[in-house]
Amino acid sequence: MSTSGEKQTPKNRTYTVEDIAAILGIGKSSAYKLANSGAFKTIRIGTMIRISRKSFEDWLGMEEADEAPEDNGLSEFSE
Repeated sequence: MSTSGEKQTPKNRTYTVEDIAAILGIGKSSAYKLANSGAFKTIRIGTMIRISRKSFEDWLGMEEADEAPEDNGLSEFSE
């Protein structure tokens, strides 16, 4: 609990496509392809896509563990 009286906002449980693009250092169109690939859980709200933070971070952890030194595991999503 904060003693400064500031209202704390909860940590978001989802990422946007723009968030995962920034995290992975890829373009927005590649991030959309990745989000639509079924690699992790997504939620559609109208035309918006939200990515489950836990599902994405689990996927990212698996990608990092499987990654070869010269392969970032994202070659099929490169622009």
